[in-house]
Amino acid sequence: MRIGILTGGGDCPGLNAVIRAVVRKGEGQYGHNIVGYRGGWRGAVEGDSVDLTIGNVRGLLPRGGTILGTSRTNPYKSEGGAEKVKDTLRSDNVTALIAIGGEDTLGVAQKLGKEGVNVVGVPKTIDNDLSGTDFTFGFHTAVQIATEAIDRLHTTAESHDRVMVVEVMGRHAGWIAAYSGLAGGADVILVPELPFDIQEVCNRLGHRHRQGANFSIVVVAEGATPAAGTMELQTGEVDEFGHVRLGGVGNRVAEEIESRTGFEARVTVLGHVLRGGTPTAYDRVIATRFGLEAIDAVNDGDFGKMVALRGTDFVRIPLDEGVSTLKTLDPKFYEAASVFFG
Repeated sequence: MRIGILTGGGDCPGLNAVIRAVVRKGEGQYGHNIVGYRGGWRGAVEGDSVDLTIGNVRGLLPRGGTILGTSRTNPYKSEGGAEKVKDTLRSDNVTALIAIGGEDTLGVAQKLGKEGVNVVGVPKTIDNDLSGTDFTFGFHTAVQIATEAIDRLHTTAESHDRVMVVEVMGRHAGWIAAYSGLAGGADVILVPELPFDIQEVCNRLGHRHRQGANFSIVVVAEGATPAAGTMELQTGEVDEFGHVRLGGVGNRVAEEIESRTGFEARVTVLGHVLRGGTPTAYDRVIATRFGLEAIDAVNDGDFGKMVALRGTDFVRIPLDEGVSTLKTLDPKFYEAASVFFG
């Protein structure tokens, strides 16, 4: 069998581990041929591919990014894009396609599956916001990097009597902000699920300083939004999936804190640092397990599925279920973190 594989959306620690696992078991145990499409769905549209073998995936386990490259191309946003993908698969004699990505990439896979393409999805997002799976690979690495940064900023904040605002990734869900904020001892955490009142944030920081603290740490997800009428944010351009290009909320929060409280405030935007570089041991392991389950599903002819982590088990669920709803931050987790605010 000839099997295609692609990585779409933002890069993520652990992508290469998934590719490696698919090739190692697909070729080594099942005798399949694996072809990788460069640049996500763009490669599938344009027919830009490369043969993947056990020989050319050696050494990928600790490597960040994706050797296949990625993009945010949406075949359904260009004329005849979906048909071009099908033509490419037929031309390459590809029987099944493994799509590794988040809600957008897997949403395209879901549509193609309904149109007769044999697809299996692997959930990928450092935001950890895909329903159907307990965790996605890359999330643990992002949290670890953010926590280490917060730890380092503590010393600078204390030395200079400052408020340090740390902006982390998280478009619609605040998992990274909440986990790293709790692990790093943040004094305020702002997440997309709960619109914030900037004056309430300032009041908390003021209370903390009146209690003798001379510094504070504020962690804010890039998608955090102020409550209506409390603070204005700039809006950016959108990509092919309709997502606004985010970034900048941390600067606005710092400006408001400094002007309203008089405390000196500085901003650190971690941004793409969170999804680059070497994955943690945990992410290497679960990414490998995701890849093995995906190639097993293809070999079994179990198409239209997304592989998922449930507890400590790797299972297969319908793609519809995997992309049906956004998995937002558990309110109980945020409640636990808020004990340490202010």
